Parts: sequence; C-alpha cells; structure tokens
Amino acid sequence: MSVDLSVENGLAEIVLNRPDKRNALNGAMAAELDACLERAASQGVRAMMIRGEGPAFSVGRDLADADPGIEDAEAIIENTLNPLIKRVVAFPAPTFAAVHGACVGVGLGLALACDVVYVADDAKIGSPLARIGAVLDSGGHSFFVSRLGTHRALELIYTGRLLSGAEAAQLGLVNRSITKDSLIAETRKVALQVALGPTAAFMLSKHLIRRIDEEAMGLFAVLKCEAQAQGAAGRTADYKEGIAAFQQKRSPNFRGK
Repeated sequence: MSVDLSVENGLAEIVLNRPDKRNALNGAMAAELDACLERAASQGVRAMMIRGEGPAFSVGRDLADADPGIEDAEAIIENTLNPLIKRVVAFPAPTFAAVHGACVGVGLGLALACDVVYVADDAKIGSPLARIGAVLDSGGHSFFVSRLGTHRALELIYTGRLLSGAEAAQLGLVNRSITKDSLIAETRKVALQVALGPTAAFMLSKHLIRRIDEEAMGLFAVLKCEAQAQGAAGRTADYKEGIAAFQQKRSPNFRGK
C-alpha cells in the first residue's frame, strides 16, 4: 500500500507512503488515496490530517511512465487528479496538511486543498512545471491568485521558483511554518483539538466560506447566510452543550452533532 489511513480519537490521518519515489502519484497511488479519503469520510471522523512519509510531502504526478506523444494529459488530470482535489476540498470535516520537503504539482494541490496548511520551515513549495513545458494544475492557479495575487502567481509560474516554507507562510500561501522536527506533532495536536470542538458548527462555516469563494458573495448575502448558519447551529446538541457549559462555568463536551 502506498497510502495509509489510521483513525484515532475522531482524527483520520492519511499518510502518503511511497517514500522511495518522494510520494509521486501514479494511477495506483491516486486510487488508494481516493479510497482512503472515501473510507475516512464514511466513518464520520471529526477532522482529517494528511502528510507524507520520507523526504517529501509529494513531488506531484509520477512522470516516469509519461508519454507526451501518446497520453491524453487532459483526461489524466480530469479523471485522476482533479477528483482527488475535489474530494479533499469537500471533505466533510475540518482538514489539515503537514507539509515537509518538496510540495509541487498535484502534491501542492492536495496540500492547499486542505482547510489549514502547516509547513516545515525548509519545505520547498511552488510550481516548477515551466522546466518541462507543462501548466500548473490541481487548482494551483486558483490557490495562487486568491492567496498571493495575480502578480506573484504569474511570477512563480513563469520562473518556477520554489518558496521555502517560511516564505510561503510570510506571503500567506499557507497558515504558518514550523520547525521540521515539530511539524507532525504540532499539526496533529491542533487537528485533535479541532476534532474535539463543535465540528457541526465548523462545517457550517466551511460551507459558507466555500460559497463566498465560488459565488463571489457580497457582504449583504454573507450576512443572510451567516444568520441561516447560526440558526442551524442553534439547533445542534453542541450548541445546547456549549451554552450550558458557559452558564455552568465548565468545559464543554462537544460531540460534533
């Protein structure tokens, strides 16, 4: 198996485990990752974390068997890679990425598709696809433009320059950078804290933020959607528990419902 899944305390941890290939995705590995994501979602986990084993998070698609004269690159992306990005974005729980080493191509897309991205200070993040005459894919254009602006997005695409983890955090491409030795433990710690929180309410916010991004919603539309989301949250057991705990001056015991 080139992708591992474990579930503990409501947290699903997905590990890209093809270290000898720096977690480059081939068809078999993509299918395993898709299956792990589906299995984790079906178990009703309350948070998900994805990381890579070995020297890199992922160097993207495995090009060892690429045949530019014959293969249909559009079909490969549409049928194999894009469904993975969509599944991560739509995952029914808060999601976290712990990124170290190289993170490019579809590896970059998988990481940035997560809700929260923590990276090692010395990680290498970006789009070196100019070196092979290819186009940034896996949502990279959207992630770059929304987080960095068009000028930085095009600079990184044109030059193929890789950002260090520290620089990526400073520019706002990822949430923050952490020392490599602390990365996995710190990401896991935060993910577990979130998994114990009011995840039903968190998902209402996650869905609303996706709508703001995809529908370019203005303030008045957002105000209305927030009211609707608050109404839905107010009908959950977590809300009742949270208010009761506040009134009784104790810590809440959320169940994600």
